[in-house]
Amino acid sequence: MKLMKGNSEEKLMKTYWIRPVFQRNSFGSKWRLMKKKANSKSTLLVYSFFFLLALLFLAAWIDLAKYAGNTSQKALQIFSRTPSNPNLEFPLDCSIWNQTNTCPKNYPTSYKLSNPNSSLNPKCPEFFRWIHEDLRPWRETGITMEMVEKARKTAHFRLVILDGKIYVEKFRQSIQTRALFTLWGIVQLMRRYPGKLPDLELMFDCNDRPVIQAKHYRQPDSGPPPLFRYCSDWKSLDIVFPDWSFWGWAETNMKPWRIVLKDMKEGNKRTKWEDRVPYAYWRGNPNVCPWRADLMKCNVTDKNDWNTRLYVQDWDKEAKIGYKQSNVADQCTHRYKIYIEGWAWSVSEKYILACDSPTLLVSLHWHDFFVRGMIPQKHYWPVRDNDKCKSLKFAVEYGNFHTQKVIFSHRTTYKRLIKPPCLIYYTCLFLILFPSTIPYIPIMCNICSPQVHVS
Repeated sequence: MKLMKGNSEEKLMKTYWIRPVFQRNSFGSKWRLMKKKANSKSTLLVYSFFFLLALLFLAAWIDLAKYAGNTSQKALQIFSRTPSNPNLEFPLDCSIWNQTNTCPKNYPTSYKLSNPNSSLNPKCPEFFRWIHEDLRPWRETGITMEMVEKARKTAHFRLVILDGKIYVEKFRQSIQTRALFTLWGIVQLMRRYPGKLPDLELMFDCNDRPVIQAKHYRQPDSGPPPLFRYCSDWKSLDIVFPDWSFWGWAETNMKPWRIVLKDMKEGNKRTKWEDRVPYAYWRGNPNVCPWRADLMKCNVTDKNDWNTRLYVQDWDKEAKIGYKQSNVADQCTHRYKIYIEGWAWSVSEKYILACDSPTLLVSLHWHDFFVRGMIPQKHYWPVRDNDKCKSLKFAVEYGNFHTQKVIFSHRTTYKRLIKPPCLIYYTCLFLILFPSTIPYIPIMCNICSPQVHVS
């Protein structure tokens, strides 16, 4: 659809610019040629105007996109218009589900804006532009049923949105409740904007590492399978989507992101940055990968102090004591926070960034949906993967010596964090731009908010 629109606009532009050439060879041009001398001054003014207009376009003084139309911006405006009640969501009615095990038939499938003439023009964060890059492999060909079926090999579930309803086909059990909370996030979008999400079909893999290797799909019409997951890398074509923990992580007692972010803002106020422990802090499971085990070698000992304070997180022990040591809002006590990947990317990234302390980020192998919008030494301090200890020690010493620069840097990072509305807009925009068509009626189970809520 977008490609057709672009071709139409290009065709109109070309027609507009070659019109004078076409008219010189038309029948009507002969009559105009007879009056050329009488209208020479007017003609000169007209051509001067068009010449000046062309110069303005070339100099980028006029934004063509403003007049050509921007699908992404228009879509974003639909979801960012503030209703009369900014927390509006259609209420849950679990009674019908509990009685009949079916979704209520009166659940809304359309939504009318309370302020359709809103002039709100939101500005997208940097990472929004990567939506187009992630969908680039299907820009020319679109997505076919055959491509979707290829992704079934590793997918945990298939999700279809059709006529304002969600259908799900489950293939296999995901790790913990990842699939459930991912579906819960999409169902919440339907509660907030019923009928606004387009008809689409997608496959979702809830495991960690990407599996769609780009090298296998370099030939024309090779048709890579569109597979959604939580992270990818530069060698893969997996489509990156916000991870399940934004909507909650039951197994670690983690609340939804909007609640966590509010708690962390309060936690940040307890201790000013200048009064925090002047070391780099990390807490996590070092047993999931070699690079985390290597990080533990940088911990303080009787012989060496690399300006770090590293702690092992034992989730089994935490569960027994009620997660008293795992509240992320209570971990903003050090001047610096370390982020290092696990088996793949780690959900801890957003909690570390939200701590209002400079993030010392060990070299990345994978990316989630928002980290690609971050700039080294502006939003985080890069740490060398092959020389972690010395790199961390230098970063802490430099930060403690240049406190004003550090304060400015980490406040810039904190302001650009993923706000809950931004997460909503990103998810909606991604689903709108996903170039999928449904030429058939899915034979799957319809799900709804009460069902997922009860689950």
